[in-house]
Amino acid sequence: MAFCFAFFFYLVAINKGVDLAENVIDPNAPVAEGAAPVFDITKVTEPWVSSPEMVAYGQKVFMTNCAMCHGNEGKGDGAAGAGLNPKPRNLIEGKWTQGEGAIAHFKVLTVGIKGTSMAAYAHFKPADRWALVHYIESITQNKSKDDPAKVAEFAKTAQ
Repeated sequence: MAFCFAFFFYLVAINKGVDLAENVIDPNAPVAEGAAPVFDITKVTEPWVSSPEMVAYGQKVFMTNCAMCHGNEGKGDGAAGAGLNPKPRNLIEGKWTQGEGAIAHFKVLTVGIKGTSMAAYAHFKPADRWALVHYIESITQNKSKDDPAKVAEFAKTAQ
């Protein structure tokens, strides 16, 4: 019961949540001279291909939606994860229980993991899930070697 109250308090008073307006870009807004161009994920035609921009975007999605359970560094030590059983996975180290690689990670993000608190995120746009995959692959010590052709083939039909 204490966890429920603490989690409710976290969601209501501490967690910033998702501000959909934060990603709205005014095309008429002036751009500061010398400023880096703004990354627009809607312009990415092959989100399954990793890039520094996709990793950085994935980190933003992670911090907004995943860090509360997995922790800011992905070590499974987030505040909301403290009361979960089983505990959230340490994304930095350890063996992947649902398979390795981009395809396996994308599937987990899409359907979740039965019997755990890992929820399904099928409501996220596929490009956002791919960005999360790239970020997770960038922080894990258990790197996978994906066949780019297989990932591309899977990604073209993955929703």
